[in-house]
Amino acid sequence: MAGGIRDSGSDDLQENHEINVTPFIDVMLVLLIIFMVAAPLATVDINVDLPASTATAAPRPDQPLYLTLKEDRSIAIGNETISRETLGKFLDQHTQGDKETRVFLRADQSVDYGALMDLMNSLRDSGYLKIALVGVERAPSPAVPASEGHQ
Repeated sequence: MAGGIRDSGSDDLQENHEINVTPFIDVMLVLLIIFMVAAPLATVDINVDLPASTATAAPRPDQPLYLTLKEDRSIAIGNETISRETLGKFLDQHTQGDKETRVFLRADQSVDYGALMDLMNSLRDSGYLKIALVGVERAPSPAVPASEGHQ
């Protein structure tokens, strides 16, 4: 009888030279279930509206609205300097009350982060939520090979 148990009268069992894969399959299925449950929890949904510095330039509107924070913390729309108190009213005049207009925000390099955040908060309080940060476009720097970096 093929594959049957042979009874030779002794209590010794014949050695089996085959690999039992059933425990291996059980472990793999458990790991698969763990990864299927954990993978959706590992994703992050944070929307950021900032382009990379080496990215190609995004198309600009025909008449962009530039808001500039100067070194002395004065604010200018286009070439006209305004006060912080009249910012909302002045923006409403330039955009005809359209709060969906993208505001291109420029700041001098010497302006501290807190002053820039204060201006962004003023924009948000005025209802302008679409803010694009303007920077100098530069070519990506060439990568340094790993062998040159560790001398």
